[in-house]
Amino acid sequence: MTARKTAIVTGSTSGIGLAIARALAAEGCNIVVNSFSDTESDHAIAKEIAADHEVEAVYMQADMSKPAECRSLVAKAAERFGSVDVLVNNAGIQYVAPVEDFPMEKWDAIIAINLSSAFHTIAAAIPFMKKQGKGRIVNIASVHGLVASPFKSAYVSAKHGILGLTKTVALELATFGITCNAICPGYVLTPLVEGQIPDQMKAHKMDRETVVREVMLEKQPTKEFVTVGQISAAAVFLCSDAAAQINGTHLSIDGGWTAA
Repeated sequence: MTARKTAIVTGSTSGIGLAIARALAAEGCNIVVNSFSDTESDHAIAKEIAADHEVEAVYMQADMSKPAECRSLVAKAAERFGSVDVLVNNAGIQYVAPVEDFPMEKWDAIIAINLSSAFHTIAAAIPFMKKQGKGRIVNIASVHGLVASPFKSAYVSAKHGILGLTKTVALELATFGITCNAICPGYVLTPLVEGQIPDQMKAHKMDRETVVREVMLEKQPTKEFVTVGQISAAAVFLCSDAAAQINGTHLSIDGGWTAA
């Protein structure tokens, strides 16, 4: 990748997002790190990325549940760096409960952060990418964008929606040098997944070890968690010139989960 492209990665202070931000910085991209908080440690992450990879990296607070903040994040990044070359929509939350017990506010929050935020950031980034005649959009979906699991109605719905959004954006932008693709990870051991384990234990009435083995990795044929490094390497590839004709599709990284 050409040095000094600018990449925005939402939800990038930990887990998959942070790994992608670091990987893109290693390729020479300036990085916009994002989360909903605004702490010293948030800004320290950006400073560390900048120092490690000799690029510019800044932290920009934006709450992905709020449409105006999603769009403002892109505008501020473009103002700061002069362009938006790469947009990675990674921000996400999870909640596990049966449909009849699923709290309305949790449904609304998951749809807002996991799906609607991507619509808003993409809509805001398109004019900048069109102006420069190129761009890469990568949406972090999930194996649950392709198949369902019990007790995850909002998450499954949002991730299925992300794949539909990805395809639509790809078709609309196909002649502008802009690609839009999705990555569908299986279970990755991140803080988000760690946070699911107690809820899964409660929902399935199992201990931790049994939940990991029989619920989380039961459908992942390799019986191994996907790593954040594997996800970030895929994102870098989709943002490269080699992936110029990969558009409107998804890359499953799920240990074979969706092969059956």
